[in-house]
Order: sequence, then structure tokens, then C-alpha cells
Amino acid sequence: MRIAVDDLAGAEIAAFLDEHVRELRSISPPESKHALDLDGLRRPGVTFWAVRDDAGTVVGCGAVARLDERHAELKSMRTAAARKRSGIASLLLGHIVGEARAMGYRRLSLETGSDAFFQPARRLYEKFGFEYCAPFAGYGPDPLSVFMTRQL
Repeated sequence: MRIAVDDLAGAEIAAFLDEHVRELRSISPPESKHALDLDGLRRPGVTFWAVRDDAGTVVGCGAVARLDERHAELKSMRTAAARKRSGIASLLLGHIVGEARAMGYRRLSLETGSDAFFQPARRLYEKFGFEYCAPFAGYGPDPLSVFMTRQL
């Protein structure tokens, strides 16, 4: 596996992210969908990583979006459906936490879904020391969302 910052220019990563957004739109109503599309991930202040297997195929991704000089938001964590539960998400999340710390962030927060579909993600975040918190950075209360944070 190789984790590297990706410039979001390739067709493969665009298709991978499009599948991510379409899946989340099928699960969550528009008012509870907070996934960034390709243009959102290209904004200044967002760093995006792709995980590629030994054949060079995209098998995962994740990003951090700057909220302020000490606080960032974890965005767009995804593992390819055929590779779920294979350790990719743990490998990537560990990498992103370390990179966020190296970038000078002292806090990393996230929003994820509250229903059963998102339970594996919540367990992963808990395993990495994220704790449940109040909405942050302009999010409001939403019964379909949960918010988590951790100090770096």
C-alpha cells in the first residue's frame, strides 16, 4: 500500500469520489449530506490523500480541511467496497492523524452518520481516540449526524 497526497486530477480518483458522494446521497437526505465533492476537495486549505495498492489501484482516500490554524476536519474517508475490513482505513487514519499533527494542528474533528451504516466508521474513530462532541465549525444539531474530536 502507498499513501500519498493526490492532486485530484486523475479520472480514477474522480470516479472513486463520485461513487462515494453518490452512495452517501442514497443514504442521507440532502440536508444531512456533508461529503465534499471533487470541487470541494480542491479548495484551498484541503489536503487529500489517496491509498493505492501494489497494482496502483485506488483503494481508499481521506482528507483534512483547515478550520483554523490549530483545528482541522477529517473529510472524505472511504475504502473501496471490495477492500472494506482489510485494514486500509486504519492505515490511512493513522497516517492522516500523524500528518495533521505535523501540519501543526492540535485538534482533529469529524462529522459522520448516526445510523447503522456508519457504525464501523464510528468504531474506527473511537479506536483512534476520537470522542463524541457537540457540533463544530458551523454544523448544527442533526439527528442523522454525530460529531467527534480528538486532541493531537
